[in-house]
Amino acid sequence: MTGDRTARIKVLVARQAALRGARVGVVDVCTAAVATLPIGGAGVSAMSRTAAGHPLCSTDLVSERLEELQLTLGEGPCVDAYALGSAVLASDLRGDEERHRWPVFAPEATAAGAGSVFAFPLQIGAISPGVLDLYSGVPVELDSEQLADAMVLADTATLVLLGTRISEVGARPDGNPPPPGSQDACPADGRLEDLGGHRAEIDQATGMLTVQLGVDVEEAFVRLRAYAYTDGRRLAEVAADVVARRLRFRPGSDDGFGTADDA
Repeated sequence: MTGDRTARIKVLVARQAALRGARVGVVDVCTAAVATLPIGGAGVSAMSRTAAGHPLCSTDLVSERLEELQLTLGEGPCVDAYALGSAVLASDLRGDEERHRWPVFAPEATAAGAGSVFAFPLQIGAISPGVLDLYSGVPVELDSEQLADAMVLADTATLVLLGTRISEVGARPDGNPPPPGSQDACPADGRLEDLGGHRAEIDQATGMLTVQLGVDVEEAFVRLRAYAYTDGRRLAEVAADVVARRLRFRPGSDDGFGTADDA
């Protein structure tokens, strides 16, 4: 049965890639998840224990916001799933348990349009490149079959991120192969930009803050995230300003993470 489930999920993912006319990417796993499960959207974030996490893909504006919130705040199902190495299922973000566990993320996620969030770590053995997040606009629980599908989708996303080809599906719906050099990408709505570049900028900005604030890398990243959240901006945007020297932090403020001056 497990093999049948895996084969079925791979076909669904491959079909999404064929519709895009590209090789399978994590966006195809996300869109397959939305088509398969009782959810409103999905997203994948790359995670690391030694560097800043960054969003890889989202299917809609709500899932995009959820990925950004968790990485900026440093709390939420995605963060916990990665740290624990196991699925974290928040079926009702309005519940007391969820509000206590994620006092900042839970109300922010609810305000963004999420009623439930389910996070699944992407892992093979000791390798864990990220997390698959699923959300519903209303509180909902996944039954055993849906949970099993979600776990296979997470396994599939892991293989994709690690560069394993699911199948030779790079054909378009008309049967023609994609043009040479075509890239895996999210739908052309502008939400998935140069995410590798975003990560490089976040890492570079974090390094610059270690010098500006005289702190270690982990503390610098915490302060970068804190500033982004307090200022109501995306982490990648703040990092870009730091790298471009439009924004400079200085130590010694009363707010706990330093202040920033327009350069």
